[in-house]
Amino acid sequence: MLLRTGVFLCWILICVKGKDISKKTYFLLSCQHMAFVDELKFHGKAGKGGDGVVRWRREKFVPKGGPAGGDGGRGGDVYIEAARDNQLLSSYRHVTEFSAMDADPGGSMSLHGKDGDDKIIKLPVGSIVTNLDTGEEYSLLEEGQKIKILSGGYGGKGNERFKSSINVAPEECTPGKPGEEADFHVELRLIADIGLVGLPNAGKSSLLNSLTRARAKIGDYAFTTLDPNLGDYFGYIIADIPGLIEGASDGKGLGTKFLRHISRTKALVHLVSFENELSRAGGMMHAYEEIRGELEKFGQGLAEKDEIILLSKTDVLPDDVRDAIIEKKLKEFKKLGKPVFVVTLFDDASVKAFSDELIRSIQKDSQ
Repeated sequence: MLLRTGVFLCWILICVKGKDISKKTYFLLSCQHMAFVDELKFHGKAGKGGDGVVRWRREKFVPKGGPAGGDGGRGGDVYIEAARDNQLLSSYRHVTEFSAMDADPGGSMSLHGKDGDDKIIKLPVGSIVTNLDTGEEYSLLEEGQKIKILSGGYGGKGNERFKSSINVAPEECTPGKPGEEADFHVELRLIADIGLVGLPNAGKSSLLNSLTRARAKIGDYAFTTLDPNLGDYFGYIIADIPGLIEGASDGKGLGTKFLRHISRTKALVHLVSFENELSRAGGMMHAYEEIRGELEKFGQGLAEKDEIILLSKTDVLPDDVRDAIIEKKLKEFKKLGKPVFVVTLFDDASVKAFSDELIRSIQKDSQ
């Protein structure tokens, strides 16, 4: 069954690749049904320089000949390159080392050795690559961006380099230099226009499915979403971030693993479910402040991002008091000075009103 599914998905991607679709849509299609990996460690090794050699001219009618050993080539460099494919790290999960090619030694007739081929490691846009030996950090923010992280070794000198008036037959040459090598850590931070945040089971995945063509898993239990889900919303990317809990900034629950994905979103949609009003001490405002507290503790500007508050799941309220509770909570949250909407996915009008405001907010931020 898995094999059939894989073959079918590959067939779809081959078919749509030749069609007139956006890069974002193709990248979202390619992400479906694959395990999401957002961290990776690997050892990188640049190529060794080629050795210089001792060679002599052996030509007819050139009786005295002379040194003719060529220099070794330059070892291959190691590069990282940004690509629009968030599943690239998944394909590397069993890879522990990336190595560039060693260079060839020099040759006779003063021939220079062939340089080693470079190694280009394709990583998703949004990746942060850290050299664990030096602490140097590289950020890949644009598709096609290419950065050299390791330099290949210089080639050695052939004996022709050592000839002089007092040393007409040098026997010395030098070996090629080793290439640089280091351990690296890759951390992917999704780049999205909107991030959906909130406590577990607040309705984030359902909202994403309603606004976009995403097929995020939904269920009536906490932590249904374990990996970020992405959707294409009129050319903008919406990211459904797995549910946060109190203490997430200290590593509890899914911890900081997904808080970092919010750091590169342009704005946040904070979902607060009416279920909290019925079953949670402190009610909806306490649930809202709990997540806001985690964003502030994590830092990196999360608490300063534009935020739309979305009061979700009105359908869980008893019919006889629904309107009164909704009106009360709207007044309470509007005191925060932020846009507030009430949505139930069973009411198309409320979803449409929120959708219109969301697109206006995204377009405003993009100007």
